[in-house]
Amino acid sequence: MGLLEREAFLAEARFGVLSVVQDDGVATLAVPIWYSFTPGQEVVIHTHRRSRKAQLIRRAGRFGICVQTDTPPVRYVSVEGPVTSESHVGPEARQAMAHRYLSPQMAAAYLAATAEQQEGVSTAFHMRPTRWRTANYSTMALDLDKPS
Repeated sequence: MGLLEREAFLAEARFGVLSVVQDDGVATLAVPIWYSFTPGQEVVIHTHRRSRKAQLIRRAGRFGICVQTDTPPVRYVSVEGPVTSESHVGPEARQAMAHRYLSPQMAAAYLAATAEQQEGVSTAFHMRPTRWRTANYSTMALDLDKPS
């Protein structure tokens, strides 16, 4: 995938798998997560400020995220890089993230149901992608179909 294709793919609403090195420096924590990305900018994730994810990201100063298609032929984009900032997640950012992943009706229900437990406890980590790994197996499949 070229730069524009990989950034456009990452900008689509897909579930990501966040990875961050654990305390032992060897194993990684890998968990599904909502994220946002605008081409040419940073990857942003939200999590509870005292969560295991937040603790590990602060300690490591970096994280990775991988997103993929759910059906063959598989395409994926994996990025990693340093955390550039951490910020409080306000109501507007919560709403934008919920509406990125859920229908308007489901987003409204989710936001209402989680308002009290999320108020003032979520943090956003901003990551500048410095390493990209990508694959588009649909092009590989086309190559395999060619007669030899």
